[in-house]
Amino acid sequence: MDDDTTGTPHAPLRVGLIGYGLAGSVFHAPLVAATDGLVLDTVVTANPERQEQARAEHPQVRTVETADALLARAGELDLIVIASPNRTHVPLARAALEAGLPVVVDKPLAATAAEAQSLAALADSRGLLLSAFQNRRWDNDFRTVSRLVADGALGQVQRFESRFERWRPLPKGGWRESGDPAEIGGILYDLGSHLVDQALVLFGPVTTVYAEADVRRAGTEADDDAFIALTHRGGVRSHLWMSATTAQLGPRFRVLGDRAGYVKYGLDPQEAALREGLRPGAGAPWGVESETSWGRLGAGESPLTGGGEPVPTLPGDYPAYYAAITEALRTGGRPPVTAGEAAEALRVLEAARASAAGGRTIALAEAGR
Repeated sequence: MDDDTTGTPHAPLRVGLIGYGLAGSVFHAPLVAATDGLVLDTVVTANPERQEQARAEHPQVRTVETADALLARAGELDLIVIASPNRTHVPLARAALEAGLPVVVDKPLAATAAEAQSLAALADSRGLLLSAFQNRRWDNDFRTVSRLVADGALGQVQRFESRFERWRPLPKGGWRESGDPAEIGGILYDLGSHLVDQALVLFGPVTTVYAEADVRRAGTEADDDAFIALTHRGGVRSHLWMSATTAQLGPRFRVLGDRAGYVKYGLDPQEAALREGLRPGAGAPWGVESETSWGRLGAGESPLTGGGEPVPTLPGDYPAYYAAITEALRTGGRPPVTAGEAAEALRVLEAARASAAGGRTIALAEAGR
């Protein structure tokens, strides 16, 4: 919208949300609704139960059954959010951009870096915002690690270990566990999208990728247990674990520098809060964890026996993503996560998949960096 020279507030930007499964109902809809300057206008879902759920949770929202029905009203909307299954991300993003609308796409933006770059080029040619939803840049623990690295509390970081592990021995079924490549399922592209993005944010471009990916559970066709080793151009090595089959969970982060190390257990509380129906700005502090969950910083001692000093964990801040999207739409500025950044993470994930399939280390070309 144009700037209002009269000094009156902007009208809220109207958001169309495609998909009301886990991503749409637990993450995007609540965060959009909690953001000043945004209003959840329409939800797309063909599932009658999800339509009813959307209207119950957001009484003013409209529901339609198809993305075509939503895009037919493109002139009434200011932003499209795509939270549908991975295979639909690229065609729906392209259709929304061609309809003249800015787009947020849940991760992964696409199956390949080339597809992500093609969408980015389309958005640029139309002067439209295109962003990937990488909410875990605003996890409490990652914000804390970022601060420790930036402040030099660890010295020169040498190794970054990051785990996103779960114990889910029984498959749930559905497209995420399908072996069909068109579904873009599997844990490398699910949890790995977050872990790779975080590593790139902290330590920059990657020169080599080695990965292992396995299917551990009966009835599952897609990888559900994986490991990625990255060598960053600056020399830091990132070791990333993602799994649905971990009976004993490791530390969420272990970051080792030449001066000190930081170890943190447990997950950011925001997803659990959103699943429980809690909402940002509803009164209680958001994204805050108890002191018993704080990580520890030190050298030469085990945090499991009380070694090191406790480090207060910064509050998690998922609302910051859509606040930044709103600002970018108002000002024409840079979105909080760019399509180019998403493409770079996909280059790494593609290399990881090739490495796991071939049992070899993949060197990433410097071209385009």
